[in-house]
Amino acid sequence: MKSLIRNASVAAAALVVGLTATAIARADDKPTLAFVVNGASDFWKAAEAGVKKAQGELPDYNLELKYPEQSSVAIQQRLMDDLVTAGVKGIMVSAVDPKTSTDGLNKIASETALFTTDSDAPQTKRVAYIGSSNVDAGKQAAEIAKKAMPNGGKCLGFVGLLGADNAKERIQGMKDGLAGTKIELVDVRGDDIDQARAKKNVEDALVASPDVTCMVGFYSYNTPRIYEALRDAGKLGSITVVGFDDDPITLGGVKEGTVAATVVQQPFEWAYQGMKLMAAYLKGDKSGIPAGNLIIIPTKIIGKDDVDAYAANLKAMAGN
Repeated sequence: MKSLIRNASVAAAALVVGLTATAIARADDKPTLAFVVNGASDFWKAAEAGVKKAQGELPDYNLELKYPEQSSVAIQQRLMDDLVTAGVKGIMVSAVDPKTSTDGLNKIASETALFTTDSDAPQTKRVAYIGSSNVDAGKQAAEIAKKAMPNGGKCLGFVGLLGADNAKERIQGMKDGLAGTKIELVDVRGDDIDQARAKKNVEDALVASPDVTCMVGFYSYNTPRIYEALRDAGKLGSITVVGFDDDPITLGGVKEGTVAATVVQQPFEWAYQGMKLMAAYLKGDKSGIPAGNLIIIPTKIIGKDDVDAYAANLKAMAGN
């Protein structure tokens, strides 16, 4: 299977999914809303499609999706500062590290409408969070592991940003879901959204931890890197793989049985619903903001029997 993961240096151009020429040039004085992601990954392709769909329903706004040059708190903050300086009226962000970004995010929130997605920053003055319950997603990963390993085992996890709330919550959710079983999540290793490092982490683990019987990819690209490392080592099928998200390699692994199942999120809906929510909020309509300021888009488990229908739905959402 062929990976669609972009090289981070390509995404470093701070790709703008400008949905019309006027959106990029801003020649029409329409208010602009921006969706800012946390790093380069094909995971965000679905969000690009969601922004595009929202643009078709929000002709009075210009919508953009931006990638930071690399997955760094400082670089992401600079990107948002530049957007505010350019007059952006609302930002929805997947914060690289919410815990260390409170002051910076509050600065943005004081200058424009700030929403969070993917990884929340509840201690900030953000208006609302729209995205997954990462704790619930972690518990679903535990369900996959329990079904695949009824006799127990040792799991090793891999993730991009160990300090991000989405990572911490998925990990804790999985640990909670495994409590009282013979399965243990013994460690989780981070890679700072570095594709080469992500694969090397798996390769190193195969040598250093021969007793590990399960590997968990907590970010969208981690499962493909697990798959590739196991394939190269001739160990596909001998180690249980629990996935997150819907990279083509992950879905291919689920279909062929080398990935037990994967927990999928809905970044298309985060972007589509999120942009419409921001636009309504800016017009004074706060009815879409619930008590608690959390809008949870459910995650679900995709197993072997579900892959074809799910993949077809992805293509339909992307307009393919």
